Amino acid sequence: MADQSLTIAPVFSLGPLDITSTVVTSWVITLALAVCGWLLSRRLKLDPGPLQTAAEGVVLTIERAVAEVAPQHARQLLPFVGSLWIFLVIANLAGLVPGFHSPTRDLSATAALALLVFLSTHWFGIRVRGFRGYLKHYLSPSPILLPFNLISEITRTVALAIRLFGNMMSLEMAALLILVVAGFLAPVPILMLHIVEALVQAYIFGMLALIYVAGGIQSQH
Repeated sequence: MADQSLTIAPVFSLGPLDITSTVVTSWVITLALAVCGWLLSRRLKLDPGPLQTAAEGVVLTIERAVAEVAPQHARQLLPFVGSLWIFLVIANLAGLVPGFHSPTRDLSATAALALLVFLSTHWFGIRVRGFRGYLKHYLSPSPILLPFNLISEITRTVALAIRLFGNMMSLEMAALLILVVAGFLAPVPILMLHIVEALVQAYIFGMLALIYVAGGIQSQH
C-alpha cells in the first residue's frame, strides 16, 4: 500500500498557490482518463476486442443506472454522471498505488466535487425547463417554503462533501493503524477492505449526485 502519512503537504508552488499531492493526483487521474477515452474512441470496431468490450460494459452499466433514476434524460445525464463515477472509482483506489494518496481523503477535493454536483443540478434544471420554470420549484408547494428549500440545497451539498471525505479519511487512518500494529501480517484483508469501501463510497456519491440532478430536472414535471 502507499505511504500512509495523513499529512497533505505542498508538492510545489505556483506563485502564491501551493499545489498539494491532492491536486497533482487529481490532474494525473483526469489526464489518464482523457487519454484512455481518446485512445478507445479512435479504435472502435464492430467486432470489439477485450478492451472495447470492457469499456462498453462499463458505459452500458452506468447508462442503465441513470435510466432507472431519470429515464427521460438518461442520454443527457450519462456523460456527467458517468465521468463522475469513473473518476471517483479511480480516485478512491489511488491510495493503493505506492507514492499516491486518494484525493478524496482531502476535504478540499470532496468539497470541489460536491460543488460541481451543486452547480450541475441547477445547470441541467435550467437547461431542461428554462430559468423561470426551474426557479418555480423553490416556491412549491408554498412560497413560505423558499428559505427551507434554499437551506436544504446548501446542507445536502455540505453533507455530500463531508460524507465522502470522512469515510475515505477514516479508511486510510484505519489502514495506517492496522499496519502500525500488525505490520504486513494482514495486508490482504486491508487491501480488500480498501477496495470494497472505495467502490461503495464511489457508488454512493455518484448515486446521490444522480438523484440530486434528476430531482432538479424532474421536479418541474
